[in-house]
Amino acid sequence: MPQPDKADRTPRTAVETPGKPRTPAGSAGSRRAAAQRLTMRRKLAAAAMELFATKGYEATTVDEIAAAAGVARRTFFRHFRSKEEAIFPDHDDTLVRASAVLDAAPPHENPLDTVCRGIKEVMRMYAASPAVSVERYRLTREVPALREREIASVARYERLFTRYLLGHFDERAHQHGDDDPLLAEVAASAVVTAHNHVLRRWLRGGGEGDVETQLDHAFAIVRETFGTGIGAGRANADGEGAAPAASARTEGEVLVTVARTDAPLSEVMRAIEKALKKR
Repeated sequence: MPQPDKADRTPRTAVETPGKPRTPAGSAGSRRAAAQRLTMRRKLAAAAMELFATKGYEATTVDEIAAAAGVARRTFFRHFRSKEEAIFPDHDDTLVRASAVLDAAPPHENPLDTVCRGIKEVMRMYAASPAVSVERYRLTREVPALREREIASVARYERLFTRYLLGHFDERAHQHGDDDPLLAEVAASAVVTAHNHVLRRWLRGGGEGDVETQLDHAFAIVRETFGTGIGAGRANADGEGAAPAASARTEGEVLVTVARTDAPLSEVMRAIEKALKKR
């Protein structure tokens, strides 16, 4: 699988124009520039997809894509490095949004829950334009170069989420019998795999149905499999085992649940489900 170059791996958080000072990320000017950039990328992507569908991928040139979008060739190359990259206009911006979800995660949240929330940004990107996503899926199945580009894009998300999960653990811990680093890497792969499984099924079905509900179900399976192990036995700043945000137990016909007021609902529900299964 081809790996994207360094420029691919670095989300764009500011806008730079040759000869002009760098625009700080988050400013009004930066947001306008980002919106204009995304609009042009989508316009070029639409032109590319139409030409790929009518003329074929191999027969379509960058000059033809630029002409169909009503721009110069140099404008195309300001936004994309190649014609196969042109049908994925949203991945850079989606990677930035997913990264922002991780950066803004509340301290009490299970890191696996945070990763699941982050990758939902990817699903929402596809679900925002079902017809376009379905057609793009068809093209990537038919054209190996487009398929390779898609795989490289998925790899970027997986690296982002793996780094996030590993950042919550001491990467040297495995030397002392702690499996957290291994579990973090496997869990990140599982989240991406679950997302891709649901996405492919949705695309094959023509982009019909509530894909976010399907994704939540897939993530529940991942959390049940990996979530309770990540961070188990991890010491807090005082060297003591960190208390869970929520716990539940059965006492006869009564279910007793104890949770912090800031505990995520998903963690409370997992504790309840676990207790009920033990009955």
